[in-house]
Amino acid sequence: MTIRPAGGTRGTTVEDGAPGCVSGEAHPAFAPAVAYFGRLFHAASRSGGALSVRLHGRPVVDVWGGFADSGRLRPWTRDTVTICFSTTKGLASSVVHRLADRGLLDYDAPVAEYWPEFAAAGKQAITVRQLMSHQAGLHSVIGLVDRPEDLLDHLGLEERLAARPADPLPGHPGYHAFTYGWLMAGLARRVTSLGMAELVRRELADPLGVEGLGIGTPPEGLTRFAPLIGRTPPVRPTPPLVTEWSRRSMPTLLRVRPTRRFFEALFMPQFDQLLRGPAPAILETEMPSVNGVLSAHGLAALYGVIAAGGRHQGEQLLSPATVAALSEVQTRARDAVIAMRMNWRMGYHRAGAAGYRGDTAFGHYGFGGSGGWADPATGLSFGFVTNDLRLIQAPVGGDQRIFRLSGLVLRSALSLRGASRGSMEA
Repeated sequence: MTIRPAGGTRGTTVEDGAPGCVSGEAHPAFAPAVAYFGRLFHAASRSGGALSVRLHGRPVVDVWGGFADSGRLRPWTRDTVTICFSTTKGLASSVVHRLADRGLLDYDAPVAEYWPEFAAAGKQAITVRQLMSHQAGLHSVIGLVDRPEDLLDHLGLEERLAARPADPLPGHPGYHAFTYGWLMAGLARRVTSLGMAELVRRELADPLGVEGLGIGTPPEGLTRFAPLIGRTPPVRPTPPLVTEWSRRSMPTLLRVRPTRRFFEALFMPQFDQLLRGPAPAILETEMPSVNGVLSAHGLAALYGVIAAGGRHQGEQLLSPATVAALSEVQTRARDAVIAMRMNWRMGYHRAGAAGYRGDTAFGHYGFGGSGGWADPATGLSFGFVTNDLRLIQAPVGGDQRIFRLSGLVLRSALSLRGASRGSMEA
């Protein structure tokens, strides 16, 4: 493994030359993160991934490795994209913040002010702020669809959610695992007349000049797409097991409050059917909680705007006031769905990281281990994507890979800042 400059700073090129080996550039201060990444994805890997980090908008890590297909015929590249599950929520939230920044939305206004149908079933007082911080009580997917293919009707799902009653505990956080994206899309559609896929392109990808931020099938097709490898998300087992499993377990689980809300929010019947194959059916719809097709450098660029106070290459993409608003923790209560203190902002959670106890880094992780975050306190932004799904994972928190990478990146940045301060004092 050799080293070469990244982002105009003295650094290292990480490249062994053989297909599937780790390639790219990194500042030497971030060598521990690159070394760990290299142990995850290498020439013998059956999957692939990429890691991108920016410091004050400048790339300090941009590495990739492994393969984009199970046949190990396509090495992962800097521009490879894959489905990143709940990481997608960060895109949908950022779109809504861009709309609020232009005065099209007010965080403290009722959602029904923009989306009249949302007032149905007693929801007329729920605000945009509550909706974006998972406090609207609309987490449940029980009875939302009859067949897995119904999940492809995103317009119909927006309408069904608008007509639903809220959970009887409004104001308490409960992770809207599936429903959040359709709710954000429905809100944004009422003020722009555009779908979330088009808004992500117009509001995020085009202004940032990146191709690795999208929802559903990319405009150029699947030439850069890496299909998922490994276990799909936890779902109710498909027939013939579903009847026996449901008969024995579901009645008990749904009577216990802590597990009831978890299953209501996360267990979508036969959802895994939409994720199979080289061109999975989930790419045919807009599911802004799940089907973001993303690259690591796209995520780092997006969160780099937040880390830099709303600026990107000299342009103000978000006002300082909006960045301050979206950075503010809305609730520190234990989430009723996933039983963790997520410290929800409007659309983002605290970025958990190994060895990191602070609360200034925030973004969104997803099932499968992908995720992105910003840390305005250090100027860091982070993006990690992989198509390698692991068996034991949290529905929102990713897995130990992203926690370890995030921790290594944060500690490297602190050591770099300390070294810079020391050299200035000397």
